[in-house]
Amino acid sequence: MSFAVVEPWVEAPLRRFVEDARVLLALLLHPSGQVMGQHGFTRAVDVMSACALAAAIHASASALGEQLDGKPFAALHHAGRQRQVFIADARTPRGRFVFLTVFDRESSLGLVSLYFDEFRQALAQAAPAPDARKGPVLAEHFERDLNLNLAVLFGRV
Repeated sequence: MSFAVVEPWVEAPLRRFVEDARVLLALLLHPSGQVMGQHGFTRAVDVMSACALAAAIHASASALGEQLDGKPFAALHHAGRQRQVFIADARTPRGRFVFLTVFDRESSLGLVSLYFDEFRQALAQAAPAPDARKGPVLAEHFERDLNLNLAVLFGRV
């Protein structure tokens, strides 16, 4: 299985989560859909698709939570017959990220939740201070930044 990160501070927390929770796929992304790290994907197009879907699902669920309860939903879980999906927020000093993981019968929602809490804490501790030089993610730079992140993940840079 492939494992790759865009920024080095993401690697240790993500690697530990994958090993401890025994998940099939893991993906850490910016809410805009830009990938930060991944485990289990072998094709860039699959990472791009998963990022787009995770970002859209997270945004929709956050808006729905605001409407229903006055605050965004913290996490989402879908249990399929063979595989399950878990999507949640991971907040760090560098900002908010979205985490998506897919797991099967080798793991459980309880294990994933337990290790996700540890992952979230480790990620927040590992995150460097925000870079004041970097501006917000802009639509005009989105495709360029996304392609750069994918190239880094799949060793093309």
